[in-house]
Amino acid sequence: MSNYDPDEATAGEDLCRFLSACFYEPAPEFAEEKLFDSILLAAQRLGPEWADAARKLGTAFAAQDLQTLLVDYTRLFLGPVNALAQPYGAFWLKAPEPSDDNPPPAVLQLYSEGGFDIDDEFSELPDHVAVELEFLYLLSFNANRAQAAGELEALAATKQLQRRFLSEHLGAWIDPFAAAVQASAETDFYRELAAFTQRFVHMQATRLAVH
Repeated sequence: MSNYDPDEATAGEDLCRFLSACFYEPAPEFAEEKLFDSILLAAQRLGPEWADAARKLGTAFAAQDLQTLLVDYTRLFLGPVNALAQPYGAFWLKAPEPSDDNPPPAVLQLYSEGGFDIDDEFSELPDHVAVELEFLYLLSFNANRAQAAGELEALAATKQLQRRFLSEHLGAWIDPFAAAVQASAETDFYRELAAFTQRFVHMQATRLAVH
């Protein structure tokens, strides 16, 4: 805990949220809300290599028109028949598809423990990469808040939940997912996004392993 850096901690927290947004359907709001400026500002707090990667991501987004990005997004993550890079943890972890006869993804148990609620009107499955990144954001936010308040028991419990989540879920399937995106994407943006996200998830797991 003596190595805790509040700037790095909040940067990691922010990047969880911003990367999650990138895995939703590309929209004008990405540019209007300066999403990639926000990613760069957070990445700069992690160091020059992260800032360089964030610049590449923003440049790749700006280099393509929205329709081209939407076509690539659809091919990769939606189909129309078989998505080329399934964005669901259950696919890569070989869990059974949720149905009336099968339980929902096991990640729901961790969501419950972490106080993470999914809106009833949300149309995606709960193990979508964007949702898992949002959960990682919540855990990071709670850990940073507990650290700042000196709430050591809450901090330890949250970090343990982060470790479990990354080892059993997002961290366990980010590599094959990112590889599929990089192999199948037709735009630099999704290749850069996959590489950045993969590296970021590994960084989070490594930091938790040593603290």
